[in-house]
Amino acid sequence: MQKEEVIIIGAGPCGLSAALKLREKGIDPLLIEKGNVANAIYHYPTHQMFFSSSEKLEIGDIPFISERQKPVRNEALTYYRTVAKRNELRINNYERVTKIEPEGDQFHIHSETSIGETSYYVADHIIIATGYYDHPNKLGIKGEELPHVSHYFKEAHPFFNKKVTVIGGKNSAVDATLELEKAGADVTVLYRGLDYSPSVKPWILPLFESLVRHKKINMYFNANVIEIRPKDVLAVIDGKEQVIESDYVFAMIGYHPNQNFLKNIGIDIDYETGRPMFDRHTMETNVPNVYIAGVIAAGYNNNEIFIENGRHHGELIAEHITLKKKNR
Repeated sequence: MQKEEVIIIGAGPCGLSAALKLREKGIDPLLIEKGNVANAIYHYPTHQMFFSSSEKLEIGDIPFISERQKPVRNEALTYYRTVAKRNELRINNYERVTKIEPEGDQFHIHSETSIGETSYYVADHIIIATGYYDHPNKLGIKGEELPHVSHYFKEAHPFFNKKVTVIGGKNSAVDATLELEKAGADVTVLYRGLDYSPSVKPWILPLFESLVRHKKINMYFNANVIEIRPKDVLAVIDGKEQVIESDYVFAMIGYHPNQNFLKNIGIDIDYETGRPMFDRHTMETNVPNVYIAGVIAAGYNNNEIFIENGRHHGELIAEHITLKKKNR
C-alpha cells in the first residue's frame, strides 16, 4: 500500500496543470495515467492543428513556443513532455485505475499496469482529469463493429485511391475529410444536420465548402445512416434510401466521458446533460474530497471546456484543498 495526499487520475494538460498548482501550495501529488503524458493528444490525427493559440495552452507559467500561432499535435506533445520533465512531476504511466473505494475520509485506489501488475494506494484527495477521448459515441446500427469501421482517424495516406465514407459533420469529421481528400481518397460525408455545423473551426470551413462546391468531396446533409456493410453504407438522405460504396468508414460523431467510472465512486450525473455534480468555485464533486478537472466537467457538451479554460481548474482545486488543510 502506498499513501498519498493527492492522487490525480490522468496526465493530460488539465491533470498536469492541477499537479503544478498543487506543487505551488507545497503538495506533491501522484499522477496515474493509463497511457503516457498527454495521451489523448497523442491519439489525435497526425497533422492536427489546435483551435487555441499556443499561449492559451500554457500551464505552470511555462511558455509554449510554436512556429505558428496555432500549434500542431507534435508541438503540443513536446511541450507537455517538457513541462512534466522540467518540473519532475511524479507520473505512473501505463497504469490504469480500475477501482476507487471510499473508506471513511480516505480513498482506496486499485490499479493495473499494461503488463498486468497491480498496485494499491490510499489517498486523502482525488482529482479526476480523465477527459473523454477514450469513449467514442456510437451510431448503434448494424455493421458498426466491422473491421473497416473506425471511430478514430489518425493518418490519411493508407486510404489513397480508396472510397471512404465519413459520418459526421463537426470538427473531427471535417478535419479527417480534408486530410483524406488531400491524400487522394474518394470521400463521401454523411451528416444528419441540414447545414454546416456552427462549431466547425472558422479557418477551415471555407476550404471545406470550396471542395464540396467543386465536387472534390461528396457532401450529403439530412443523412441518417441505417447500416454499414462490408462494401457499402446504407443511408436515408432527404427521406430516400441511398447506397454509398465504401471501402472504409470513419464514424466521427464525437466522444463522451466514462460516466460509469464516476458513478461507481458515488458522483451524481445529470441525466440530460451528462454533467457530473460539482461546485464550480472549487471543482469538488458531491463526494467530499473528490474533484474533477478538464473536459470531463462538461458532460456531453465537450465544446464547452477546452485546454484553454480547463487548465484553470487546477488552481481552484489547489486553493480548496489548501483551505481544507488549514481548517482541520
